[in-house]
Amino acid sequence: MQRLEPLAGAEFAPVTTYLNTASSGLIPARTAAALHAAVDESLDHGTMGRDYFGPVAASRAAFARLLQVPAERVAVGGSVAVHTAFVAASLPEGAEVLVPEGDFSSLVNPLAVRPGITLRSAPLEELAGAVRPGTALVALSAVQARDGRVADLEAVRAAARAHGAKVLVDATQAAGWLPLRATDFDYLVCGAFKWLLCPRGVTFLAFGGEEGGAGASMADGPLPLFAGWVAGEDPGESNYGVIDRLAATARRYDQAHAYYAYVGARASLSLMEEIGVRAVYAHNTALADRYRAGLEELGHRPVTAPGSAIVAVPGLTGAAERLEREGVRISVRAGHLRAAFHLYNGPADVDRLLDLLG
Repeated sequence: MQRLEPLAGAEFAPVTTYLNTASSGLIPARTAAALHAAVDESLDHGTMGRDYFGPVAASRAAFARLLQVPAERVAVGGSVAVHTAFVAASLPEGAEVLVPEGDFSSLVNPLAVRPGITLRSAPLEELAGAVRPGTALVALSAVQARDGRVADLEAVRAAARAHGAKVLVDATQAAGWLPLRATDFDYLVCGAFKWLLCPRGVTFLAFGGEEGGAGASMADGPLPLFAGWVAGEDPGESNYGVIDRLAATARRYDQAHAYYAYVGARASLSLMEEIGVRAVYAHNTALADRYRAGLEELGHRPVTAPGSAIVAVPGLTGAAERLEREGVRISVRAGHLRAAFHLYNGPADVDRLLDLLG
């Protein structure tokens, strides 16, 4: 693992004070170069490039290493909502699903519209205690998008196991900076265009659970309801008619991917691997803690979210337009001014934001 500062500094040079990774991450210089090269290549080789499956295979493997899950247990796609809808479709008639109040719609809504299941919600802090014998699935974000609260995943996992429920974790606001193991959960979905710094259109679905070891076949997994030609054991022979043999791995759950997005993902994920999740965690949370301390000195009280790289402050939404005019990219969510700290930020960014708010 290389030191964070020189490596990150070579990849990012934003002209703004960018504190909005919770909405969308900045792509590294290596990713921009890879995308330019792929577009140029398409002038002669079309929009699937010279090697359509190479970038997605490399991206799948890199994501698997970052989330500590065998690559054979990872499917790719372009939408977290589609991955969640697949999990919803696999539930039996009459199943009860438990979610946190106000969690992100791409996680909650596909479960809510699935006929024949009951959706129940509870406050995030009370979620583990709300699991009961009739609960079939607990679905939650590892980190809440609107205010940065970090879920007690271990407590939820233990409660679910005690009652025979499965767990679906959305890691979109966590993967890349918060240490996670996908094998701790039955399903993990992730949109990679935020903290993993990939182009939009890159998503992953990881299958964990006790049976999720390396080399384990997915033949006994959920029905591959969205299986298209890329899901065949040999995609070159799976273009016409019913697919005779689906992939034995989680590739049977792949969506046909956007080539350029995964060309970029391969480059972005290589950077995240070189730096390492724990180094990113230490960097991001140190900046967030510096900001929280400064807010307290200014008389503002952020939402309680210890250990989070996202800081949300009620009562400061009126400052958003002024900050934007000063070149600070930040967001307003649910009545909170939300700042998110990542690789391209440093102490000077925190101090500038505090000065402007003061």
